Amino acid sequence: MGSAEGRDDEMNRIYKRSLFARLLVWMLIMTTIPFILSNVISYRSNYRTLQEHSIELNQNTMTIGMDNMKKYLQELNQLSVSWYADQDLAMYVWKNMSSYERNMYVQRKLNDVYSRRPEIKMVNFYAGGSGQHYQLNNLMGYAFSQTVLPPADEDKWSSVPDYEVKQLSGERFLAFHKKLIDYPNSTKIGLLSIYVSLDEITRLNRQLFDATNETMFLFVAPSNQMLYTSDKELTSLDSVDQIAPDPQQAKGYSFGKLNGKKGVYIYVRDHYLDVPIMSIKFIPSVAFNQVAKKTLNQTIAIQIVALACIVIFAFILSFSITAPIKRLVQNISRVGIGIFDGVKFNAREDEIGILEQRFEMMVHNLKEMIIKEYQQKLEVSTARLKMLQAQINPHFLYNTLQSISTLALRYRADEINDRISELGFILRYSMDMKTEFVTLKKEIEHIEHYLSLQENRFKNKLSYRISCEPEAENVTVPKMILQPLVENCIIHGIENGTGAGFIHVEITLNSGLMIRIVDNGKGLEQNTIELLKKRYAIHHVQDWEGGGIGLMNVLQRLWIRYGDSFEWNLSSAAYEKTEIQLIIPLEEAAPDENIDRG
Repeated sequence: MGSAEGRDDEMNRIYKRSLFARLLVWMLIMTTIPFILSNVISYRSNYRTLQEHSIELNQNTMTIGMDNMKKYLQELNQLSVSWYADQDLAMYVWKNMSSYERNMYVQRKLNDVYSRRPEIKMVNFYAGGSGQHYQLNNLMGYAFSQTVLPPADEDKWSSVPDYEVKQLSGERFLAFHKKLIDYPNSTKIGLLSIYVSLDEITRLNRQLFDATNETMFLFVAPSNQMLYTSDKELTSLDSVDQIAPDPQQAKGYSFGKLNGKKGVYIYVRDHYLDVPIMSIKFIPSVAFNQVAKKTLNQTIAIQIVALACIVIFAFILSFSITAPIKRLVQNISRVGIGIFDGVKFNAREDEIGILEQRFEMMVHNLKEMIIKEYQQKLEVSTARLKMLQAQINPHFLYNTLQSISTLALRYRADEINDRISELGFILRYSMDMKTEFVTLKKEIEHIEHYLSLQENRFKNKLSYRISCEPEAENVTVPKMILQPLVENCIIHGIENGTGAGFIHVEITLNSGLMIRIVDNGKGLEQNTIELLKKRYAIHHVQDWEGGGIGLMNVLQRLWIRYGDSFEWNLSSAAYEKTEIQLIIPLEEAAPDENIDRG
C-alpha cells in the first residue's frame, strides 16, 4: 500500500513539473516577449534622445568655455605686447648702455611681467645683437633643461611658435614666445618667453565637466599638443582611441573608447591669433545608461504587476485542465503495479474523455495479453525441459568417439586417432549450448582443429596460416564467429576453385580487435557483395535465421552485441584475394552472459 502511494506521489510530482510548468512557462513567454521588446525599443529611444540632448548641451557649454579660454590667452598675450609700448626697450638693449644699467632695466621689466599673475612660473629673454640671456623663475625644485627654452640663436627665432606646450618633471606649461621687432625697422630687439602653469586653465576647465564621470582635454598648436587633461594618466593624444574630429567643422562628436570604456567624444574647435585650439570632452555610455535605466525601472515595475496577474490566471487555467489528467495518472500508476480491476473514469465528452476511454480499452487488452504471455512462458518452460532431456545424445556421441579413438590406438592408427580427437573437440565445442562467450584463444583452437580436418580432407589442395597477437588472445568474443567465415572460404572459394588454395587468418589488437580472413579462391562477384551489405543493413532476423550458420549469421550476431560500433568490410578479386574484415570494439567489463575462459 505504501509503495502504491509513493508511486502516486512521484507521478504527481512529475506531472506538476511537466504539463503545469510548460503551460505556465509558455504563457509567461508569450507575455514577456512583447514586454521585453517594448522595453528594448523604449530604452534605446530614451538612450538616443538623452545622448543627443547631452551632446548639444555640452557643445554649447564647451563653446562658452572656449570663449573664456580665449579671453585668458588674450590677457596673457597683453603681457608681452606691453613691451612694445616701452620706447626705451630698444635703447637699453642696443644703445651703448653700461651692463649694469641694461641688466637692471631688463630685470625690472621681467619682474613686472612675472608679478602680474601667480601662474607665471618663468620669464625668459634673449637680447638681440648681444645675445645676452635674462631669466626670472621660481622653479627652484626643477632640474631645468635647456631643451625647454627656445634657441638663443637669432637665425632660429623665426621657427619658434607663438604658443607651445612644454613639460618639466612631468608638469605641463603653456609657453608664450614673442619676437620683439623695432618697427618700422626690422631690427630684432629680442625674444621674450613666458612660461605659465595650468592652474588657471584647470580652474576654467573644471567648470565644464563632471569629474566623477567625464574626462576633459585641451589641445593647442598646429600639432595638437595636449595642454590639459583631467586624467593624469593620459599624456598624449595617442592614448585617446577612435576620435577623428572633422577639421572642417567647428564642433562635432564621434564614438570611441577611453581606458576600455565606450562613450562619445564631443569636441569644439577655435583659434586664437592663428593658433588652433581644440577642447574635447569624453562622456562614458554609463552616464546615459543611468538616466535611461531610471525610466526603464519604472516601466518594469508596472510590467511585474501585470505578470503577477497573468501567473494567477495561468495557475487557475492549468488547474482546470490538469485535474482530470491527474486522475488519469493515478489510474496509470495502479496499472503499473499490476492492478487492472477498478480502472474507471467519469463520463466526459471532451478530448480528455476520449483519452480516458481509449486508456480503459488499452487496460482491458493489456490484461488479455498478460494472460497469453503467461501461457507462452509455460510452453517455453516445457520446451526447455525437453531440450534438457535431449542433451543425453551429445554425451553418447562423445563416448562413442572416445571408444573408436581407443580402438584406433590399439591398432596403431595414429592418424585416425588424431582426426577423431579433433572431431570430438569440434563437436564438444560447437554443441556446448551453455557458453555464449569465449576468449579468442578458444576460438583459435577451435578453427585450428577444423582447418586440420579440412587440410587432411583436401590433402595438398589446401594450406592455411593463423597469426594472432598475444595480447588479443584474452579478449572475450561471441562464440562461433571464426568457423563460419573460414567455412565460407572453403565452400565458396576452395571447393569451387582450381588448383591449391590458401587461407590466412590474421588477428591484431589496436583501438579495437581486427580480424582479417583472406583466401585465394574463386571469390564473390561485386553484385553478391552489394546484396550482402543490403541484407545486413536491414537488420531483420528473418533475413538470415534458418539459413544455417554463415556470414550473415555472424554479422548479425556481432551487430546485436556491439551495435553500430561494430564494423565490417568485404572485398574480392577472383583467384587473387577475397578478404573479410571485422572490427570489434573492446569492452572494459565482461558481459553478463556465460563465458568459457578454459
